[in-house]
Amino acid sequence: MPNIVHRVGILNTTSQKVYDAVATKDGIESWWTLQVYGAFQEGDVLQFKFGAGGPDFEVIELIPNKKVVWKCISGPSEWMDTFIEFNISEQDNEIVLLFKHSEWKEEVEFMNHCSTQWAYFIMGLKDKLAGIRDAKPYGSKQFEPISNWSK
Repeated sequence: MPNIVHRVGILNTTSQKVYDAVATKDGIESWWTLQVYGAFQEGDVLQFKFGAGGPDFEVIELIPNKKVVWKCISGPSEWMDTFIEFNISEQDNEIVLLFKHSEWKEEVEFMNHCSTQWAYFIMGLKDKLAGIRDAKPYGSKQFEPISNWSK
C-alpha cells in the first residue's frame, strides 16, 4: 500500500513543543486547520474541518514527546482506514519529525494532491516551531491552497 512520508529537522525547539503541536487542539489549530474538535486522548475521536466537511480520526496512540497515531474513520473515501503518524526524535542537534499518512489503497491523483498539501502544512509547522515565521493553517487569511482541488 502506498504512503505519504515527510521528514523535517527543526532547530531551536524541543520534543515537547513538537509533540504539543501535533497532539493538542491549540497545536493543530496553529498549523493545519483552525477548526479542530474532540479530546486528544487514546480512543477518542478528533474532527478536523475544512470548509463544510473534513475527516474524523480515532486517536490510536499517544506517547508523550515521541509519537502520535490517528486512524481515519470518516472523510474522503481515499482516506478511510488510513493512518496519520507523527514520530519525534532528537538527532544531530535538531528535533526530527517523521510524518506518515499510510495505508492508502492505491496511488491516485488525490494522493498526489494530499502529499503536496501535507508538505505545505508540515513546512509551516517546522517554520513556526523554529521561530522563522507563522504557519498558514487552513481557514487563516494567510492560507495558500496548492490548487483548486475541490474533493
